[in-house]
Amino acid sequence: MALTSFFSLPLPSLHKQFPSKYSTFRPIIVSLSEKPTIVVTQPTKLPTRTIPGEYGLPGIGPWKDRLDYFYNQGKNEFFESRVVKYKSTIFRTNMPPGPFISSNPKVIVLLDGKSFPVLFDVSKVEKKDLFTGTYMPSTELTGGYRVLSYLDPSEPNHEKLKKLMFFLLSSRRDHVIPKFHETYTELFETLDKEMAEKGKAGLNSGNDQAAFNFLARSLFGVNPVETKLGGDGPTLIGKWVLLQLHPVLTLGLPKFLDDLILHTFRLPPFLVKKDYQRLYDFFYTNSANLFVEAEKLGISKEEACHNLLFATCFNSFGGMKIFFPTMMKSIAKAGVEVHTRLANEIRSEVKSAGGKITMSAMEKMPLMKSVVYEALRVDPPVASQYGRAKQDLKIESHDAVFEVKKGEMLFGYQPFATKDPKIFDRPEEFVADRFVGEEGEKLLKYVLWSNGPETESPTVGNKQCAGKDFVVMVTIHSTSTLVRRRWGLQLL
Repeated sequence: MALTSFFSLPLPSLHKQFPSKYSTFRPIIVSLSEKPTIVVTQPTKLPTRTIPGEYGLPGIGPWKDRLDYFYNQGKNEFFESRVVKYKSTIFRTNMPPGPFISSNPKVIVLLDGKSFPVLFDVSKVEKKDLFTGTYMPSTELTGGYRVLSYLDPSEPNHEKLKKLMFFLLSSRRDHVIPKFHETYTELFETLDKEMAEKGKAGLNSGNDQAAFNFLARSLFGVNPVETKLGGDGPTLIGKWVLLQLHPVLTLGLPKFLDDLILHTFRLPPFLVKKDYQRLYDFFYTNSANLFVEAEKLGISKEEACHNLLFATCFNSFGGMKIFFPTMMKSIAKAGVEVHTRLANEIRSEVKSAGGKITMSAMEKMPLMKSVVYEALRVDPPVASQYGRAKQDLKIESHDAVFEVKKGEMLFGYQPFATKDPKIFDRPEEFVADRFVGEEGEKLLKYVLWSNGPETESPTVGNKQCAGKDFVVMVTIHSTSTLVRRRWGLQLL
């Protein structure tokens, strides 16, 4: 699936994973810039500041912050109000869920693009059991195993399991584009029919099934609807994910009922035991070649299966479920000029490629690539990152230096870091061609959606998403396919 250079925008790790025959997210204002702008701040000696903020009384402080975060203020206002109050993008507060699910909700918040990258530096921060934040879901939800997302790179199993994920991507590289065409053609034909009959079409439910079918077909060589799993995959995944993430979600129930049910006690894993077993059986049945590789790496079939399930259903499916509709909405709001330029660019390169969206054709779509990266900047599919200081640290914002003690928890809310006004010109706007050209490409190091800068590559020694470039490629391919269809820009 990769190229020697993949896209003209740097995606170095994809070539390592896919050396194949194809080589040859506040209200968003949308605009098209005349020229991407980089705001350069001259280096100065920064003053040292005590980290502002407070945790409040035990129990009461975390509960009050939880109510503000979910109900009284909402996420953005929760952080914005504290930036104003403390006159700092780095401060102390409590992060949900707090009592009685997480024993220690105290964090140091990082909200600017300068301080945020420390969360990716595994020489300075530990990532053990921090994937979901200040609490960890029961391992009963993952077969009794701590899966890859919860492992720190210093743990022996981290390298083994990440190598298995790289093998999965590499071994199935030649199936990705054909299975994408097959699966999403079915989706688009269904949407076409709905558009013709009703004048509108709903993307979400169809996208969920298509996303799961595509992942199963391309990575495991099986169409789930032709197995015992049938079309139940997305529903089963949704229930399973809810039990893992309910402490940091809301369901729109009355405030105190919602808080009591979701944020005060853990929902018992037995509620989804049978559902999870159905998913596990599906992956176990269709992973024989991967188990051979797993055993070479010293991983049991059972542990490998739970990790493959998690990577596919939680990481990959979850990302596609969230980001693809977001991508469509961003393009739909972009306006006639962007639509026209995108359509002309895509249709021109597809025509030159013999009528197909090939890897070579996508290389030559700078505006399309920029649009995808801009959507990932404005509305990243994973908003929060955590890390625990391995040592005493000095962390810099644009305005000051702050001292962090060993063992303190760091938390970053990515939508603020990737809209840092001292890094991006017009940070709140969706600027379609922000990453076009040499100057635009320099900004890619501040696109952080993959648990690392876009200019860096996933390795066994870091926590960057193993499928980072796979996700970008699939998003560009799917968006190009949809925009190419005349009804695509009317869908949302």
